Amino acid sequence: AAAGLSYVGAYVINTYKSYDNFLQDKYALLPAVIIICVAVVMFAIGLIGCCATFRESRVGLGLFLAIILVIFIAEVSAFVLGFVYREKVKTDVQGTMRSVFEKYDGKNPESTVVDYLQEQLHCCGVKNYSDWTTTQWFNSTGNNSVPLSCCQQEAKNCTGRLDHPQEL
Repeated sequence: AAAGLSYVGAYVINTYKSYDNFLQDKYALLPAVIIICVAVVMFAIGLIGCCATFRESRVGLGLFLAIILVIFIAEVSAFVLGFVYREKVKTDVQGTMRSVFEKYDGKNPESTVVDYLQEQLHCCGVKNYSDWTTTQWFNSTGNNSVPLSCCQQEAKNCTGRLDHPQEL
């Protein structure tokens, strides 16, 4: 279990590099760091449990049980906090995404991240393609279209025009 958690934590940190323009708050990495720390602690606790069982130590097994109870309480607390603050995180991420979409010009690093995000997540805009109608890029192009990264991969001749929303 500790190895699995270590992998998940490392994967989240590695994936974060692709989306760091959207998640400007450095505390966004905190859950991944916590997951890795929990993995290290779980390894140590598992070692204590194995040694206590092998030696048939009542004190060691009692300590193991106490540690497991503390971990359970921490997990329940983390779940409750995640549930309570989910809307705040959603609002913060959407606000940051909107500001990055506003900077889109098709050439700058933020534009590359937006294109990458839309292609990887198969989406267009923050909520949908209509989010592009309020951006500076949309108004400056004047061709009533969204970036080509909004096009479905199956659409062969997609131009990003809003008069063909089925291709987006």
